[in-house]
Amino acid sequence: MQGIDEVLGEFAIHIIISKLDPSDTARIACVNKMFKSWASEDCFWSLHCASDLFLSSPVDPLGNPAPSFKAAYQLWRETFSLYPWALVKRVKMCWDKLKSWLGSNFPEVLATLHRGATEEELNEAEKRLKVKLPLPTRLIYRMHNGQEFSDKLLGLIGGYCVYGHLVNVHMLTLRQVVRVTRQVARDLDFSSTSKYVTIAASHMGKVFFLNCSNMQFHVGTANLSKQEEMMPCVPTSLLKSSGDQQCDGLLLWLEEHGRRLESGMITVREEENVKSICQFPEKPPLCTTAVTNGVQVRASAVLVPEQSDFQNSSFAFAYSIRMSLLPEGCTVHGMTFQSCQLYWRHWIIRENETIKHDVDGEAVIGKYPLLLPGEKEFVYQSCTTQPSTPGSIEGSFTFVPGRLAEPKGDPFEVQVARFPLEMPEYIY
Repeated sequence: MQGIDEVLGEFAIHIIISKLDPSDTARIACVNKMFKSWASEDCFWSLHCASDLFLSSPVDPLGNPAPSFKAAYQLWRETFSLYPWALVKRVKMCWDKLKSWLGSNFPEVLATLHRGATEEELNEAEKRLKVKLPLPTRLIYRMHNGQEFSDKLLGLIGGYCVYGHLVNVHMLTLRQVVRVTRQVARDLDFSSTSKYVTIAASHMGKVFFLNCSNMQFHVGTANLSKQEEMMPCVPTSLLKSSGDQQCDGLLLWLEEHGRRLESGMITVREEENVKSICQFPEKPPLCTTAVTNGVQVRASAVLVPEQSDFQNSSFAFAYSIRMSLLPEGCTVHGMTFQSCQLYWRHWIIRENETIKHDVDGEAVIGKYPLLLPGEKEFVYQSCTTQPSTPGSIEGSFTFVPGRLAEPKGDPFEVQVARFPLEMPEYIY
């Protein structure tokens, strides 16, 4: 039977071991048999799996059950032994955040993700592409080999729709990366030594490239096919090229996408029973909200690089307007009405602080939406171009209480709060 001193001593050692990192835990196992026994206890390795890999159960990198947390940790370390461990943890955290959000908000997209590629598949892709992929990109594909590319709006990145220009960006599988990169290289007449690899794309011709030389992530513009014009999608200052903190443009891009999803800056929108990740911002300062007489109008814009001509200073923006009538109805001159209908719009479009367009006109995209209390927002998209950024749009809508055919009172103006047209740090 153990004495009180032995029990307290063992308890103290357990406390100390619980404070150690995985490397030190493994080292003290070499002291003697007793320390090896203590250091092998799964309670310690469950902590390491949770802190390093965010695992709540012992599973291997393919998601298969492992016999213990210690075995799971060893399998992860062995599987990714070719990579800096700090980078492995960072890439896994990126994927975990994306998958957690998708699981709760858009499981249909989560189901399209492929299992990770093997080292052999990555090596073969590099051989066929004649490039060396950055380590972060290799790790991204080691954990998930892109997603199914289909006609459905199930892109991991999503997009927007304006006047029939539908963008929904998917992350390509390695096989698609090779095929699309070769196709684009032929179409654009890239040199045989080009370091650009196509990583993500939409059916409507929006294409994202990773430069395997400087690790920047790019998107093609309206001049892509004629002049091979691209623009960077992430801040160049954040790119790292050495050490455990190595990251490339693709990793930065996916991490920011995860942050935007988690914060609610972008979300899933459903229109005509079709869901997709919508890139129009949903939160301030990029999204503005104004309520006038019970009518709420939310507005935001997104850069459309594939329709922008940067060499000739033509920046294309799509903007989304979401209007609704609050549950209490609209109140005009002390009277409350249970419906109102849009009749007129007035837009003020600025380039920097100079008014470039002051527009009046009937309806919006040819429609006169009727708003009813508490019903789903009426949403429409439109677009504008301007020669420089930043810019902005603001204005007002004129509504009639009741219906246009049966007005119940005098027309009233509803504010559209000023929202920005600006070059974003991250481009999607």
